Amino acid sequence: MALAPLDEEITLAQLTTDPYPIYRRLRAESPVLRVASAGRTFLTTAELTKKVKDNPELFSSDDPNTPMKPAFRAHTLMRKDGEEHLRERMAMAPALTPKRIQTDWGPLYEKFAEQYVGRLPRGETVDLFSELCGPLAARILAHVLGIPEASDAQMQRWSQHLIDGAGNFGWQPEPFAISDKANDEMDALFTELREKRIAEPDGSAYSVMLNAENPIPMSQIWANIKIAIGGGINEPRDALATIIYGLLTNPDQLEQVRAEGAWSKAFEEGVRWVAPIQASSRLVTEDTELGGFEIPKGDTVMTIQASANRDESIYENGEEYFVFRDKNPHQAFGNGPHHCAGAHIARRTVGKIILPLLFDRFPDMRLPDPDAVIWRGFGFRGPINLPVELN
Repeated sequence: MALAPLDEEITLAQLTTDPYPIYRRLRAESPVLRVASAGRTFLTTAELTKKVKDNPELFSSDDPNTPMKPAFRAHTLMRKDGEEHLRERMAMAPALTPKRIQTDWGPLYEKFAEQYVGRLPRGETVDLFSELCGPLAARILAHVLGIPEASDAQMQRWSQHLIDGAGNFGWQPEPFAISDKANDEMDALFTELREKRIAEPDGSAYSVMLNAENPIPMSQIWANIKIAIGGGINEPRDALATIIYGLLTNPDQLEQVRAEGAWSKAFEEGVRWVAPIQASSRLVTEDTELGGFEIPKGDTVMTIQASANRDESIYENGEEYFVFRDKNPHQAFGNGPHHCAGAHIARRTVGKIILPLLFDRFPDMRLPDPDAVIWRGFGFRGPINLPVELN
């Protein structure tokens, strides 16, 4: 059995700027492809990505070849398997239960959503990415994690610097230098707040982990918070911006969503269409086969859920945003043991609270120039601006 073909032409810059035409071609021609620029074997069909995510024994998250470790200055739960992964994941779980989301974080998000939407100026063109999507995601996350003393700007900066470091597949020194600085700032804040979160338990992730009967090591408590900062801002932020763009560029669908109150459907379609987390790495633990090719032990495969979510074998016109699909089994939140722990929060806060509030407050909101919206990202993707006229 042969190795998968090797591509030396696809660049990280191309994947960052506009990956979808590349993924469409790979699904048709080379769904298993070694991509030299990323140092990984890309898997671009839904069948292959799900197979890998559902088999953590053969495809391990414990990949030493990932830039995530230097970016977070820790071996995080995202790169662990089995009992070790489960213990760290469960350490934070009491702060993220559906009941706590409903009783504590949901009402808090409603309060913040009212504040942040309420300060938007009517009749002006506003960049909703920088004025609403990012700051609002940062504020609720700071409270959920137990670090509300961090400003919106700090939370967003830390998140982006961690993400840039974790996605530094070219292993350039500058992104790691920047993430190092962010780590220093976060470590200082965590140290400052530690005793207070122990003395005054508040149900936040930091407080829950510190006050646990059998707490995980402090280094891993901090690593858990950093992982949540890295993913917990960009996912709801980028999902919200993507869905606003999708609805405003499809006014007929927006009208139907309003009529039916189908905001949750709009949310699910948004994260399918442009998955906030586009790709994930897995280390191959034994010689195996995928798509008719030999995948040797020690190789690193990359599940491209951004591509899987548009797979023609599942989705008709998958390249388009269409809320009212008959089925939408997307992989935006992953599957298997590493299914996104923040999925419930994102679904509730974005799908059930902020979308209906925003479109109710500005019923004639419009996107003056869809082409002015810039999309970026390979590992993580979304609009980086969203100039919208608020009416």
